[in-house]
Amino acid sequence: MFEESRVTRNYRITIPATIRQKLGIRVGDKLIVYTEGDKIILVKKKGDLVSLNLKLGRKFTDEEVNKVIEEAGEEVGGSC
Repeated sequence: MFEESRVTRNYRITIPATIRQKLGIRVGDKLIVYTEGDKIILVKKKGDLVSLNLKLGRKFTDEEVNKVIEEAGEEVGGSC
């Protein structure tokens, strides 16, 4: 599915409704943003830190989670 979106003067884009609906993206959801070559990739962040913290018995911050994602991308040769 291909949709077009314009970058505003504040460098914001709108995710088209058809794509938001298909992926279940709602107001307040977080997206992981990274590049692959000349592409910008947006991935809906699954789960939340509250449930992760409860499962593992320790508090994790967004920064800690993002660091792990970044390091995992470097290990497989990707760029997150």
